Amino acid sequence: MKKIGIKWKAEHTQNQNGKLVVVTGSNTGIGYHMALTLADKGADVILACRNEEKAESAKAKMLKTSPGANITVQLLDLADLGSIEGFANRMKESHKHLDLLINNAGVMIPPKSVTKDGFELQIGTNHFGHFALTSHLMPLLSAAKAPRVVTLSSIAHWSGRIDFEDINGENKKYDKWGMYSQSKLANLLFALELDRRLKAAGSHIESLGSHPGYSATDLQRHSMAWRVLNPLFGMAPVKGAAPTLYAATESDALIHRYWGPVGSLEARGWTGKAKITDRAADEDVARRLWEMTEKVTGIQFEI
Repeated sequence: MKKIGIKWKAEHTQNQNGKLVVVTGSNTGIGYHMALTLADKGADVILACRNEEKAESAKAKMLKTSPGANITVQLLDLADLGSIEGFANRMKESHKHLDLLINNAGVMIPPKSVTKDGFELQIGTNHFGHFALTSHLMPLLSAAKAPRVVTLSSIAHWSGRIDFEDINGENKKYDKWGMYSQSKLANLLFALELDRRLKAAGSHIESLGSHPGYSATDLQRHSMAWRVLNPLFGMAPVKGAAPTLYAATESDALIHRYWGPVGSLEARGWTGKAKITDRAADEDVARRLWEMTEKVTGIQFEI
């Protein structure tokens, strides 16, 4: 596929008046800039974060930049299925629809640890958590006029493999990079499988994937080398947010299902059609992962 970079910036985001948006992990990094941009363009934005204090600080900073913005903070811990269900129930009690869900939050190469439900932290947060969240919010998404779900993957998905026999990495030496790549492949498999299932069901909800390239954010805090390299080679977070904002708001984004920077190795550059690897496009793997995720989380994802 020929990749044509679109000289599109976050500031080019169209008017979002009247839209209700949830951005997970939006107190810092690219999520912060997604939320700020959408709020500045008129959307009602919910910062869905596990640390309410940091989210409130982020909100205050956003309001200094965009004083008229409508921004609220809601507690959401994607490493806790109970917290996810609680967040979704509060959303259903206070809102009648949801126009946009951006599955942005994630953890990257942390020390070996598990979620509250016993899953390896990276697959548990990055994939299982967002799978559960999207499932719980389907009624609100279905009630919106032109809803979208955008799930963030990464160029790390290129090296990812889904280990169905040991998805939590319990029976081998812990490989934090391998587990991270697996979780990011799972994110893209989910985005594409959700799209197929929505279309098969005749739903008007659109599911897309995106990635930020190599953006200098707090996500890499567990790697000393990356913290050193970030200022030298990483893109500014606002530029890393652009592909997701494009996928979330532009009508032309619907011609492709995965957006990201299209420079060298997709690490930098303008927004364009990101590469979907053979592993990510494997429909049999995607179905198997979907079924496994339903089984291990106990969530029946209904469309």
